[in-house]
Amino acid sequence: MEVTQFTYFQQVGGLECKPVTGEITYGLERLAMYIQGVDSVYDLVWSDGPLGKTTYGDVFHQNEVEQSTYNFEYADVDFLFTCFEQYEKEAQQLLALETPLPLPAYERILKAAHSFNLLDARKAISRHRASALYPAHSHPD
Repeated sequence: MEVTQFTYFQQVGGLECKPVTGEITYGLERLAMYIQGVDSVYDLVWSDGPLGKTTYGDVFHQNEVEQSTYNFEYADVDFLFTCFEQYEKEAQQLLALETPLPLPAYERILKAAHSFNLLDARKAISRHRASALYPAHSHPD
């Protein structure tokens, strides 16, 4: 079971990284699955109290179902395009101030990226439009 991921950054935000930086990440749930000897994240014991065991699935499964249903079936595409464009515009404005505000701009970029990912989940953007909207997320042909 894969629990660790190594990522090397040669470029971030269009800027070359010198030296190339690295990141090591791990999935906490995957580590817990290994430790508890279960094959599904939903079988992880979340707590073991006087009323019995509560699993990760008991706590999070319904949220996963509802969020996935929203993301793939009901997210309002027009609203998401508006959000994406507004977040991007505001980020640019924050960076163009006499005294730029990069941290609030970064927060807006994260929100724009989330809107983009929802649009992608709804299959609301073509590869061509994806490249134009969000070049860092474009898919290779």
